[in-house]
Amino acid sequence: MAKRHDDFLPINAILKEFIKENKLEKGIQKLTVEKLWPELMGSGIANYTESVTLKNKTLVIKLKSSVLREELSYGKEKIIKMMNEHLGEEVINQLKLL
Repeated sequence: MAKRHDDFLPINAILKEFIKENKLEKGIQKLTVEKLWPELMGSGIANYTESVTLKNKTLVIKLKSSVLREELSYGKEKIIKMMNEHLGEEVINQLKLL
């Protein structure tokens, strides 16, 4: 059970504490990455994306187009950097394009 605080806390601080106490960080990160991919990459790339998963700091993207896979492979570091910047921490170390 969580400690009771006598002080008033902002709701975001309470939610962060709840997430940390219940060890939900990884699940939240997975959902955030899945939501962030189409926003950052645009609808053109999102239409050719079959799945987006995060496994042990590795972002795994399954694509429908081999041509797009080849094009994205040239910018792996840039994609990783962009995703981590939007997440606010280093969540992704590697990118696998399948």
